[in-house]
Amino acid sequence: MTKYKEYFDRMIQENKDIFDKFANLHADYEMDEEKYQEYFNSEGEKILKIIHEWEDKLCSQSEKAGFGNYTGNLAEKFQTEVRSHFPLIDHIGIIETKSTFNLKKIKLS
Repeated sequence: MTKYKEYFDRMIQENKDIFDKFANLHADYEMDEEKYQEYFNSEGEKILKIIHEWEDKLCSQSEKAGFGNYTGNLAEKFQTEVRSHFPLIDHIGIIETKSTFNLKKIKLS
């Protein structure tokens, strides 16, 4: 198993409860983005923090081993693995503003 997949699996296992909860929310959000956007943002912040921590762990291990040139690719592969499980992860933080659009009626008589 590749290193980034191993770190991804460890991240999911060590944070199983929060990722299970987020997986359910992700499915709900997929069905109705407008309804769940605010909750998706708040829960997503926690998930992103965990993901970034594990990405940092993965990249720091490679840098210590003398493979600093490859950490960019490694981080990209890790993020791709995350997106393969949570395709809408990049929607975290979207702020939706509701604007009202009114047309004035023209009186023709």
